Amino acid sequence: MSTVTYKCPNCDAGLIFSPDKQRFVCEFCISDFTEEELKAGGQDSRAEEAERDNAEFSAEINEYNCPSCGAEIIADVNTIADTCCYCHNPIVISEKASGILRPSKIIPFKFDKAEAKSQFLRFAKKKWFAPRDYASEANAENITGIYYPFWVTDADTEANMDADATKVRSWRVGDYAYTETSRYSILRGGDIHFEDITTSAISTEDKAMLEGILPYPSDCHIDFSMPYLQGFIAKKRDVDRESLTGEVRDRMHSYAETLLRDTINGYTTVSPRNTGIRINKSHWEYTLMPVWLLSYSHKNKKYTYAMNGYTGKVYGEIPVSFKRLSALFGIVFGVVLAVATLIGYFLM
Repeated sequence: MSTVTYKCPNCDAGLIFSPDKQRFVCEFCISDFTEEELKAGGQDSRAEEAERDNAEFSAEINEYNCPSCGAEIIADVNTIADTCCYCHNPIVISEKASGILRPSKIIPFKFDKAEAKSQFLRFAKKKWFAPRDYASEANAENITGIYYPFWVTDADTEANMDADATKVRSWRVGDYAYTETSRYSILRGGDIHFEDITTSAISTEDKAMLEGILPYPSDCHIDFSMPYLQGFIAKKRDVDRESLTGEVRDRMHSYAETLLRDTINGYTTVSPRNTGIRINKSHWEYTLMPVWLLSYSHKNKKYTYAMNGYTGKVYGEIPVSFKRLSALFGIVFGVVLAVATLIGYFLM
């Protein structure tokens, strides 16, 4: 049986029903609506259209599950994947994926696997203390192109700030020093447009890695189309936008405070007292973004190398070979001992 989920006409966040108000309330932008108002705005037809798009998308993809590390990825039906890109163990294809939300946008890969391998090898060969096989062709061959899921948010907001400020003036007259402190109450406010606030749509340890390779250019988002997935795989989204509204709102609040604070100049001290933000309108898009990923295991620990598939920005966790490190210490100790011996010979 299908269900109807109403979205806020102002910011597109999910609405909840308030028994007190007998209205549908948006906790993101603090708006409320009657059911008649929502239906008049075409909410039912938009929900049905989204449900059809998601069903068509699910029919065109398979879901892959790794029994070793638990990774869940999706790919188009023409993609053959028999090795997990995270732990390099065999993976199995489950039944057809269902209930998968169709992305709105995608950023296609800008360079191919050969270039990604070449860039990794240049990176790895500079790491003197990494294990020898880390910078090998065999290891580089495991690099995999993966689309990672993100929520991208634009918003029109009103922000205001109250702050306390001081101006301090000091001078001397003869033997006396004087200090004058003037105190001010500062008010700032204005309309702020936020664009491309990018938030990871997965809740795993990959989140730190993904933040390490951001940002992606704002002008490279295009409408999603299935052919862009051919030859690649995609990480399965496990965070819905409703779970992120608080985090995104906090980021907007922090950005707004910084922007308003930067407009206050000419004072000795400035202490923000209160900052408020009201979201008048927001737009969220589920977007797939390209990452070249390579996982490497050393001493029962996984190390991740990731590269932004559009800009080439790198996030890398480097394994350390204690054999190579010990060898260096041995050489350094030998050189120091030889120099000390030589000095002692001449001083005798």
